[in-house]
Amino acid sequence: MKVFSERLHLLILVASLLVLGFLTTSLASYWVSRDEIHHGIVKNALPMTGDNIYSEIQKDMLRPVFISSQMAHDTFVRDWMLKGEQDTSQIVRYLTEVKEKNGTFTSFLVSDKTHRYYHPGGVLKEVRESDVRDAWFFRVRAMKTPFETNVDADMAHRDRMTIFINHQVLDFQGQFIGAIGVGVTLDTMAQLLKSYEQRFGRRIYFVNPRGEVVLTAQKTQLRGSIRDHLGLNQVAAQIINQDTKPTQLSYQLNGQEIQLNSRFIPELGWYLIVEQNETEILRPVQRILLINLAISALITLLVLAVALYSINRTQCQLEQLASTDALTQLPNRQAFEVVLQQKLNELARRPRAISGVFMDIDWFKQINDQFGHAQGDAVLQEFAQLLRHQSRASDVVARWGGEEFILILDDCDLDNAVELAEKLRQTVEQHPFQLPRQTGITISVGVTQWQEQESSADFFQRLDDLLYQAKTTGRNQVVHQRKPE
Repeated sequence: MKVFSERLHLLILVASLLVLGFLTTSLASYWVSRDEIHHGIVKNALPMTGDNIYSEIQKDMLRPVFISSQMAHDTFVRDWMLKGEQDTSQIVRYLTEVKEKNGTFTSFLVSDKTHRYYHPGGVLKEVRESDVRDAWFFRVRAMKTPFETNVDADMAHRDRMTIFINHQVLDFQGQFIGAIGVGVTLDTMAQLLKSYEQRFGRRIYFVNPRGEVVLTAQKTQLRGSIRDHLGLNQVAAQIINQDTKPTQLSYQLNGQEIQLNSRFIPELGWYLIVEQNETEILRPVQRILLINLAISALITLLVLAVALYSINRTQCQLEQLASTDALTQLPNRQAFEVVLQQKLNELARRPRAISGVFMDIDWFKQINDQFGHAQGDAVLQEFAQLLRHQSRASDVVARWGGEEFILILDDCDLDNAVELAEKLRQTVEQHPFQLPRQTGITISVGVTQWQEQESSADFFQRLDDLLYQAKTTGRNQVVHQRKPE
């Protein structure tokens, strides 16, 4: 009855520990995953998505800039303008060829002399400084730089929003004579946003300095001013800050945490916004938590069902693991001390000679440094095999720690112990250890015989002193100490 009660208490204890362990592990795993996801979104995912989109925008804009530059330096264009712009069909044909050859949405030329706006369809209009829609031309004329990127409505195509590359045209003396360039439709950017939304699973859109949403991947997405949208209105002022460096923000929407990355793009004059619903990302992790808890409960029940059988078996396995060095499969220091004490206790019933051999692999740190820890472990394993082969069944061999090993020779006096130790030293020195390069392995050895009435601590201390002497006086040698007469 007492045994049953003890086992019942043990089962309850095991069950409690299992439940507590599973619960703690699952919750800790969830919290770690949650923090890692949050950190990944804030520090990596959103900024990298913003960087990639920004790079794509710059890449898409580079080719139109190159085309506009070629047009501005084309001698035909400059000669035609300097000769009085007499044949309009020539420049119209030229602009048409540029548009069709390069696949741009539009191409244009505005003369500073006549103020005529030429495009593939002919003369669109004459620009006027008093017209707000023509302000771009006079801005380009006054620029210190050769070109600009501008987002504006294309009057030649029903005010369709277009990215224009406006490039100055200079005569052969470097004087401004007009503006020329090409336009790229914003639909290209919308397709880019759509592909990124599908790839990364994030909401991406552009906002102008007034806070108005000007471009999204889908026309049915966010519209109007971000100041009028629940949640976004909390951070609208922080988004519109003219900072080209990414700004990391977050807001609450319907109980969900939304992470937001904002960056001002000077080439467009817009803010690139990338959003990630952190709550949505965490839902799979929460499902995993529930699954883990359910599995944990099932495992706990199974463990309780087989506990009476498995506890004893597991205990034996644990004792074996606790007493064995995992690398060499030799008894470890703790197990060795227990066995040695048993042998010393036997001496009272059957007196006999017992000797100890304490060994250290010379320059083992250099082996690790030169060949790596994996090779060092292999050397330890080979050395352990040599010890097994050189020892008798009645002897006790163990790994003391690191590169130190100990051997207790039962019914063996000092002379025989020294002879065996020397034989072992020579065997190690001559053994071809499996190393990338042929490298000699040697050992330093301390040998002594156990003295009557001596404690195990004193015995170990003498062995350690002898080993130290062997190492400090040249290594690769056997140093021994006879017992007093």
